[in-house]
Amino acid sequence: MNDYFAKYNQWLTAPFIDPQTKAELAAANEPAEIKERFYKDLEFGTGGLRGIMGAGTNRVNRYTVRKATYGLANYLIDQFGDQGKAKGVVIAYDSRLNSREFALEAALVLCAAGIKAFLFDELQPTPVLSFAVRHLGCIGGIVITASHNPKEYNGYKVYNQHGYQAVPKEADQIITYVHQVKDLASIPVMDEAAAREQGLLVSVDSSVLDAYLEAVHAQSVLSNSRAKADLRVVYTPLHGTGFAPVRAVLSGGGFENLFVVEEQQIPDGHFPTVNTPNPEEPDALAMAVEKAKAAAADVVIGTDPDCDRVGAAVKHQGQYVFLTGNQIGALLVNFVLSQRKDQLTPKSTLIKTIVTNELGSTIARSYGLQVFETLTGFKFIGEKITEFEQTGSHEFVLGYEESHGYLVGTHARDKDAVVASMLICEMAAFYLQQGKTLVDVLNELYSRYGYYLDHLDALVLEGLEGRARINAVMKALRTEGKTVLPDVVQVLDYNGGIGDLPKSDVLKFILHDGSWIAVRPSGTEPKLKIYYSVKQPDRDAAQQKLAQLRAAVKKLYTKTHAGV
Repeated sequence: MNDYFAKYNQWLTAPFIDPQTKAELAAANEPAEIKERFYKDLEFGTGGLRGIMGAGTNRVNRYTVRKATYGLANYLIDQFGDQGKAKGVVIAYDSRLNSREFALEAALVLCAAGIKAFLFDELQPTPVLSFAVRHLGCIGGIVITASHNPKEYNGYKVYNQHGYQAVPKEADQIITYVHQVKDLASIPVMDEAAAREQGLLVSVDSSVLDAYLEAVHAQSVLSNSRAKADLRVVYTPLHGTGFAPVRAVLSGGGFENLFVVEEQQIPDGHFPTVNTPNPEEPDALAMAVEKAKAAAADVVIGTDPDCDRVGAAVKHQGQYVFLTGNQIGALLVNFVLSQRKDQLTPKSTLIKTIVTNELGSTIARSYGLQVFETLTGFKFIGEKITEFEQTGSHEFVLGYEESHGYLVGTHARDKDAVVASMLICEMAAFYLQQGKTLVDVLNELYSRYGYYLDHLDALVLEGLEGRARINAVMKALRTEGKTVLPDVVQVLDYNGGIGDLPKSDVLKFILHDGSWIAVRPSGTEPKLKIYYSVKQPDRDAAQQKLAQLRAAVKKLYTKTHAGV
């Protein structure tokens, strides 16, 4: 207790800590709460630095942002020297509470270290930041966002000079430098006016967004203007960054019947109209679906606060059917490859994550594509794209993950809900001209390749006790999983490293019929994620199989839960 209580008292009495933070700490005087705030420092996970906003070393605040940035600055200086300082780091931020303030704090710490900081004038989607790193020739990037997390969260993603998030070998080095920052009071922070006057702090104007939108438009595969004009689309940015770029790419691309959910149009970090701004969940699109009913829309799309994920629902037989991330991915694979089949070569490649189901891969192989798998996290897909570009061994066509993240083209090195929104609308328009909905097309794919049913159980396990339970479940699965779960023919434990993939705390149980279960602790949230991918001849058989698998996992979890 003494260690974290000592840190608490240091923050409470330190002259450099602002009065508002001290007042928050003074009110947080319960030992359990003090422990939660100070028992550790925030760590890099699959999405960088992310946590609840508030005072403390285990919270996102101006001081932890300064510490992360000072460590990053020292890392970049050692890696790139004076030339790197001049090339600089570009910084973007989303609509979350304090995002602009944290972005400015990061910029001024970089400037104090002599590193040029390019700061966007307005909030921008994460894929725009990824694009901007290479467009501006920077040595790295930062985006302040917690993606689709609840409103209490914010985060800090670090991008390398190639435009993808720091992978483990880079993140491990960065965090080593961050750990070397012991005295928060000694972190230099430059005055904003001085930084601008000396040319160290530079605003990023609209020309970068314009160049990005041009690159997105270049990925269009549908030239039928009538089909686009006929499609009726409802879009919601869920109070995030997507409104301007998604509207621009759709309206500019010929989608004349575009209806925006006005109540969710304005950026607002309180996210007042949704429980969680996560388009992976049907509830997040509920308001958009209601608007779609009134507008007789054919398709509904929604993007998360930093506009890297997109969810969709389509009108089918009078009802709006929510599509899973795997379903959207498979549909995009089928549509994009069918439209670009004359451009494909033996080097053409699809990249997916290990927890994404096999339907898209199967479709891709039917078009002659090679398929690569990466660990969870789009940064690994970005890393592969860059490797292909450097070696010329493969040509990236598209990549995706089951959590509603997609990329077509190489303009960004992260998932891009702007280009995905455009292509979802294009394929809906294309098939509508044939009298088909996307559900019809999906059923055709099932008839051809087998019925795939996927499901995710995300168990929320917060705090120290939650971490202990997560560890206990993973331990139990490693020792008992093969015997407790039905029909397991192979166990893949990525903790030991598989192939050329980095080590990761992921277990995957392959079943005799090609179905599988994968389990992993989330790198960005206090959750244990359990993925199910079921392959059966038809829907009824798949649902029965899924119920069987979920019951088996629940039994093991309940047993472990009781023993912790």
